[in-house]
Amino acid sequence: MTDRRANDSANASDAPADAPGGDPLGRIVLLTTSHRVAPGLLSWPAWQTLRAADRVLCADAGHPQLPYLGEAGVVVEHAAPAARELVDYCAAGGRTVVVLTSAEGESALTDGLARLAGSGRESMPALELLPGSYDLPGARLLDLVQVMDRIRVSCPWTGIRTHEDLAKYGLEEMYELLEAIETGDREALREELGDVLLQVVFHARIAQDDPDEPFSVDDVAAGIVDKLIHRHPHVFGEESAETPEEVKAHWMRTKADEKRRESVTEGVPLGQPALALAAKLASRARHERLAVALPEGEGVGYELLALAVRAEAAGVEPETALRAAARTYRDAIRAAEEARGGAPE
Repeated sequence: MTDRRANDSANASDAPADAPGGDPLGRIVLLTTSHRVAPGLLSWPAWQTLRAADRVLCADAGHPQLPYLGEAGVVVEHAAPAARELVDYCAAGGRTVVVLTSAEGESALTDGLARLAGSGRESMPALELLPGSYDLPGARLLDLVQVMDRIRVSCPWTGIRTHEDLAKYGLEEMYELLEAIETGDREALREELGDVLLQVVFHARIAQDDPDEPFSVDDVAAGIVDKLIHRHPHVFGEESAETPEEVKAHWMRTKADEKRRESVTEGVPLGQPALALAAKLASRARHERLAVALPEGEGVGYELLALAVRAEAAGVEPETALRAAARTYRDAIRAAEEARGGAPE
């Protein structure tokens, strides 16, 4: 069965695909479409094939393409054909039959056609898989938005959640993502990225219900797209950047223009882990070339502050470094437990 991508056929001839001179045994076309593409948006080869077909069948009476095919004058039979029926139809003189399916196809039909073709006893028509529309990268994000919308409306727990309710979950998911990154667990990384993405979509769906200042996930995406374009003038504009340092300089300069902050300390969240907070403040001060003496004081807190500032100056993330050391310490504790004989007393 051939598989012809719609974009590979963009320059196809205006003549119908099954015009005289085609396969004498006829042709069976499985025309796949994606529900993630606006109904009616089909490739030109798909429209050619549909208009020229002797029969067009679709098992799903609620298929989103059906109203648009009807408007275009394409008659669609509501039927779930078997492989034997289609082969016999073509053997009796039918030129082309099109079966409209989802992007996942009709497994029972394709399996049946494969069995007949593989038997060696059949005079088979030409079999073709023709994508009428197909998913672009990121298309499954549309599924996530739709699922989240349905859950928000129908689930008693999800339907009453607030931003404040979810705050702790967002923090937990970020820590789990961080652990997956640090341990190098690829399967966990994929899963945790999904959990973090869920938090974004969940918060956006909650915001959509706000009676005073609603916004949607599209507004969230539009905001970050605009920000990325604005902060990458070397990619989307006329400026140039040859090194990571030049890129960072562009980023910091455009960010400063956007925020118009009165102090370099603005925008540094105080709720983040203490070592990360100290390192972030040190980074801001160093970037602005501010000569700031470390505060004098006694106790572990001031010692940790000095260590965090020193680590940042050396290009070391103190939080990451301490977590790595803590994991080593944890392993040493477990080894000591095993040496002692196992479980705690």
